[in-house]
Amino acid sequence: MTVRAGAPFDLPSAVSALEAALSSPLPASGPTTDRGDPLTGEWASTHGEGFVLLPLWESDPLTGVYGREWNEAEARAESHLTELATSLDTRWGPHRTLTMRALLLRRGSGERFPEPFRTLSAKACYGDLKLWGPLPSTRWAALSLNQSDGDAP
Repeated sequence: MTVRAGAPFDLPSAVSALEAALSSPLPASGPTTDRGDPLTGEWASTHGEGFVLLPLWESDPLTGVYGREWNEAEARAESHLTELATSLDTRWGPHRTLTMRALLLRRGSGERFPEPFRTLSAKACYGDLKLWGPLPSTRWAALSLNQSDGDAP
């Protein structure tokens, strides 16, 4: 679960959260650390050397849901991703897609990946990245749709 659990998808809020992350300081060194909500402990972000990962939306839990309902939830999540990517394409120009397939295929090989790929792999986030950058701020931004906790795409 994340701090976004139970909240409906809201495009302006997602864009705002992404813009805030892009303007926030990034750690130049040090360990990768998860940050949680002080009250609930739910995952809010992960900060590491030169990057931040954060949830922009989370579906309702799908524990025990299969078939049509599961497919509809996945389609809804894909629709939210497309809506957000289209909005960002308008702001920053067309995105590129970076496949995470190589990371998935090499999982368990002992190979060390550079950050943020190491952390994405550790969190089982293997969804392809929609990537923009470098942006005017000299940073890069990426979106990805994942199902890292087993019951919430």
